[in-house]
Amino acid sequence: MPLYESVFIVRQDVPAAQVETLAASFAEIIRAQGGQVAKTEQWGLRNLAYRINKNKKGHYVLFNLDAPSAAVIELERNMRINEDILRYMTVRVEELETGPSAMLRKEERSERGFGDRSFGDRGDRPRRPRSDDAAPSSPTGDA
Repeated sequence: MPLYESVFIVRQDVPAAQVETLAASFAEIIRAQGGQVAKTEQWGLRNLAYRINKNKKGHYVLFNLDAPSAAVIELERNMRINEDILRYMTVRVEELETGPSAMLRKEERSERGFGDRSFGDRGDRPRRPRSDDAAPSSPTGDA
């Protein structure tokens, strides 16, 4: 069967427990159509790049699917009908990721800190002279 990754965004005012219920109902749609959900990741409440239907944030959920195309079509039809879903996107992939997605790995990196570099450290780049570092010039232009 073909492999898919599907991400959908749920409105910000929906509680997290209801987001999990919604994800479970979508997974059941896939199973009823003869497919399976290999992995489900909840990315949590995140900022949107732009407002969607007066929402600035949304709950993101990722599905890794191993399902026939009819199951994906039915899943997208149900997402389109549901008022709580702001956006969804499903893409076909060659193989599914087994570990955590890039979004979860990115959060792990930010928790570790900056390592041995301090904030604002730019290495060995020479310092550019600022305008107040220059020698004072006379108002008449004579040196």
